[in-house]
Amino acid sequence: MLSSKEIAKKWEGIAQGKASLSIVKCLLLGILAGMFIAFGALGSTVAQTAIGGGLGKLAGACVFPAGLILVVMAGAELFTGNCLMAGPLTNRKIKGTGLLRNWLFVYLGNFAGSYFMARLVCASGFLWNADLLSAVMTAAVNKCSLPFDAALLRGIGCNILVCGAVWMASGADNAAGKAVCCFFPVMLFVLCGFEHSVANMYYVPLGITIRNTWESSFILYRYNVTALPEGFAENVSWVSFLLNNLLPVTLGNILGGAGLAIVYAKVYKE
Repeated sequence: MLSSKEIAKKWEGIAQGKASLSIVKCLLLGILAGMFIAFGALGSTVAQTAIGGGLGKLAGACVFPAGLILVVMAGAELFTGNCLMAGPLTNRKIKGTGLLRNWLFVYLGNFAGSYFMARLVCASGFLWNADLLSAVMTAAVNKCSLPFDAALLRGIGCNILVCGAVWMASGADNAAGKAVCCFFPVMLFVLCGFEHSVANMYYVPLGITIRNTWESSFILYRYNVTALPEGFAENVSWVSFLLNNLLPVTLGNILGGAGLAIVYAKVYKE
């Protein structure tokens, strides 16, 4: 396991590689990362719903890290983890244009991959039972109803932990070490209720898709859902998602992840 000083040096090379990726590679690897995070989110919802209560919440938090483990070990580009590029930028190891190109097109790829998974899960009929539908709708309502400042702060907390996980995984020299480094910080952010922009690109569009499907085919009646969560019909929409959740959460993720990276870059600058 590398020390933080050695990881800071290693991330200079990692950031240079990321900054030099073509737009096509950023998009394609970003799509994969969005899908991987969505798989983790789906598994988390299933585990939490199956068990229920506090133990179910813990089980869901323990399943979610599978998404980041896939990103780190299978190879993909995740916007939140790439906030660590801000460290090498402050030490002038990469150019701002390379960082912005990576962030922009990876972010778009993450959105495309997450949204694709939301549509796939909805179309597959996998969620069509009362408990899962209720859990998905409640999550969408809660996320779209957050005050701007709360979403921002929860985004900061989330990405301190996610970037901490990616930072440690970069210093591990075997698969088991990387998996352990990813597991505990991500489990902690899910358990605490922090907000992850890429995960929300799956959670809320899934709720919106279910809402639109319900409006056209009475899906709630068909699957024995007797009542909508409070605020679902009024608050879950693309406008409320983009303005009330995704914007502040993304800004918070940048502040948390880039802030952590800059601290390490300054502390261990040669």
